[in-house]
Amino acid sequence: MISLSLSHLADVLGGRLVVRGDDTPHTRVSGLVDTDSRLIEPGGIFVAKPGETTDGHFFVGTAVERGAALAIVERELDDAVSQIVVPDAVAALSDLARDVVARVRETGELKIVGITGSNGKTTTKNLLARILEDEGETVAPRASFNNEVGAPLTMLRVTEGTRFLVSEFGASAPGAIAHLAGLVTPDIGVVLMVGMAHAGGFGGIESTFHAKSELVKATREGGLAVLNADDPRVSAMEPIARERGQDVRWFGRGERAEVRAVDVEVSASGTRADLLVDGEPFILTLRVLGEHHVMNALAALAAATALGVPAADAIARLETVEIAERWRMQPLGSDRVRIINDAYNASPDSMAAALRTLAQITGPDERTVAVLGAMSELGEYADEEHDRVGLLAVRLRIQRIVVIGPEARRMYLEAIAQGSWDGEAVFFADADAAYDYLSTELRDGDRVLVKSSNSAGLRHLGDRLGDLFA
Repeated sequence: MISLSLSHLADVLGGRLVVRGDDTPHTRVSGLVDTDSRLIEPGGIFVAKPGETTDGHFFVGTAVERGAALAIVERELDDAVSQIVVPDAVAALSDLARDVVARVRETGELKIVGITGSNGKTTTKNLLARILEDEGETVAPRASFNNEVGAPLTMLRVTEGTRFLVSEFGASAPGAIAHLAGLVTPDIGVVLMVGMAHAGGFGGIESTFHAKSELVKATREGGLAVLNADDPRVSAMEPIARERGQDVRWFGRGERAEVRAVDVEVSASGTRADLLVDGEPFILTLRVLGEHHVMNALAALAAATALGVPAADAIARLETVEIAERWRMQPLGSDRVRIINDAYNASPDSMAAALRTLAQITGPDERTVAVLGAMSELGEYADEEHDRVGLLAVRLRIQRIVVIGPEARRMYLEAIAQGSWDGEAVFFADADAAYDYLSTELRDGDRVLVKSSNSAGLRHLGDRLGDLFA
């Protein structure tokens, strides 16, 4: 974080300053900000955030032991560290992020890109960050830091020398993206797709559309909206952008797209795509598995080239990326038994894309095995969408369908109903039982997809299988 005085921080946060030791209101701090005491480094700022299962105030002492210079708290503590007492620690994070980013923007060359969408945010963020980091200091979220805590923590990593801030915005509720993007007013807003992810929490896909469009509304007037030309709901955001005086840059597979994939070939080693970038032809050889990741690469290219990065340079950097993120289409195991661990998150769209990828990369003498768990946050649509996944797995001729957990059982029942009743589809109540089955069932030539939402916990099963067949 940039250097700021304790008194300035207290003013920004609307808090009460409690100085300890040799500190004065003029003492300056510039360390990294975090809500995890285990990650605090000397000179850092610890935010004592109350949690669902514990309370960050219990860990201020640990943060001090690790060298914290300041604690932001909701009640004054006896610990020997200066504190700013605020009504709401999470709200204070947002206030601090807004102030820090605004100060850097005033004095530096900072450009800000915001990314949202029902699927692909983290992959696109990582791809864009990889392109931009060779241009200058780039700050991007760790993992999926895209909520009311993670997004501000990422923003607070900017320094006076930061050239690019890439922010990922998730939507936990209507208004969430508006709030987070409003902290920084991005120069470029990227909207990937509007799908069924989180539809249960929003009351349907139209409500999801309105939530995702909040990013376009929060992007600065005269800025740039990077939109998916292939998604009609994303395309419908164009008038919003035009009303704010924003240019629109399209990506996709259709002729409307300025950054376009003309032809795509998928294999077990990656994905090859013939591209047109503003009419100029290129070839992209992406190591990241899955045809759907080509769209994420196109979005990253559209944003990067708008920021002045030559397309050839951007593509060359994309080709160095080996995996999108841990537990996202992550190849494990060996050539003998290949495990694809994609169990960090799941929605109907990403589940379908992963199953299609499994079918595409499996050769005629190899066997497809889909290990599937529940998709979360679908609300009233859960039964229907789990049925659709079971149906799709059968239609793609997946040879072994292994369904895990009671919330996912409808996938198994639908697969049985569609004809996978002779041992092709099996159900297990938990991951341990499935592991016991798979450890003896899997054989040379198997290509195994492990896919579920994070809450189902199958990412750890994928890791275990990867280690078993390494």
